[in-house]
Order: sequence, then C-alpha cells, then structure tokens
Amino acid sequence: MSRFEQKLMTALDTLDHAFASEEPFPVTGCTYCYGERGLAELSGPLHLVTDDLVASVAGEGPDHWDDFPRLYRRFVPRIIRPLVTGRLHVEPELVASRLVQAGWTTWDPPLAQALRDVWSAWWRRTLHVHPGPIPVRDVLSVVTVATDRLRPWLDTWTETGTPAADAQLADLVRDVLIEFEITDLSMGFYDEYHATTELLDWLLTDVRERVTDPRLDDPYLRRSP
Repeated sequence: MSRFEQKLMTALDTLDHAFASEEPFPVTGCTYCYGERGLAELSGPLHLVTDDLVASVAGEGPDHWDDFPRLYRRFVPRIIRPLVTGRLHVEPELVASRLVQAGWTTWDPPLAQALRDVWSAWWRRTLHVHPGPIPVRDVLSVVTVATDRLRPWLDTWTETGTPAADAQLADLVRDVLIEFEITDLSMGFYDEYHATTELLDWLLTDVRERVTDPRLDDPYLRRSP
C-alpha cells in the first residue's frame, strides 16, 4: 500500500471515529419508497443497514426525509468510504450535491474537518494512482462542489509532477475537449459550479507544457470566457 493510500485509509478511519457519536434516531420519511421496514432498518444500528439501502440514502433527495441533514450526517461513514474506493453505486457528483444540501460545512467542527481531511487525502491519492477506481474528472467534481472551490485542487495538481498525475491530466483533457465541452463546463449533479474560466486558464497556463493534446492550441479556446 502506497503512503498516499495509507493516508486516505487513515483519514477514513478518523472519519469513522468522528461520526461515531451520531446516535441512531427514529427515521421518518417517504413510506411509499421505503416502507415501514426500510425506515426501521435506517433507524437501527448503522453497521446492520444493507449496502443497497445505504446507496439509496446516498442518492435520495431531501424531500424524502423528515430530517434529511441529520440522516445524511449519520450515514456519512457508510457513504464516503465506498465512494472514495469506487464501490458506491451512486453517481459521485450526486453525493457531493447531497452533502451540500445537508449543510456539511455547518456541522460540528470535528465532523466537518474529518470530511475535509478525506477530500484532501482522496485527491492526493488520485494524483498518485493511474488508473484509479474513479475517473479523475469525477473526483475533481466531487471535491470542488463539496468545498465550492476549484483552484486549490488545481494548484495541488500543478505541484504534483508524477507520471500518474500527468496520466490523469491527459485523461481529463481528453474528456473535457470532446466537442470542446470545456467552453461551457459545469461541475456537480445539478451543475452547481461553473468551472470553465478557472479550468481553462489553468490548462492553458500552469500545466500547458505537460499536455500534448494539440486541441489546446485551438484559437477558439483562447477566445472562450
């Protein structure tokens, strides 16, 4: 296991410990979608909730629950670990959007900080592994939407000059240059973060010499906002 993988595992263990104080509570919500049996399972011990039900909670909208922020907060350990290891069968961007809807940055400082540490460790691990369990664009979108900031993650990428980071960069460029999507690129399941200006400027300046794709030399990109 690489040191970056180890740091991510440590951050996830710390996350588990920080959220262990979140006690079970009577979950109420849409009985049509979950039924009394499902709501009872969600109200019980966290480790006994099935993976399928965890995935359902991870993607479900706030309108299905009477106390969505509390429910999502309690399930963070069961959602985040499979998310960052590529085992959660939910769109990664949707999890970021749900965390924002749950107001994760307003949670008690130890909880919010534990999540921030996971974002950082996950991003660094992503830049040191290629291929990874999750496409780099998805990881970048999750950490950007969750923190409402893109540039810090790009700066870390600039500072990481490993072969894996360059391979991930090539993957991202190929992805966002299909039909020049980058000229109107938003991140997040609901397109919460418009990324074109920051991302395009970064590609054309900070890391241009690390990208061999000639499409970045197209004058059309220089004219984009």
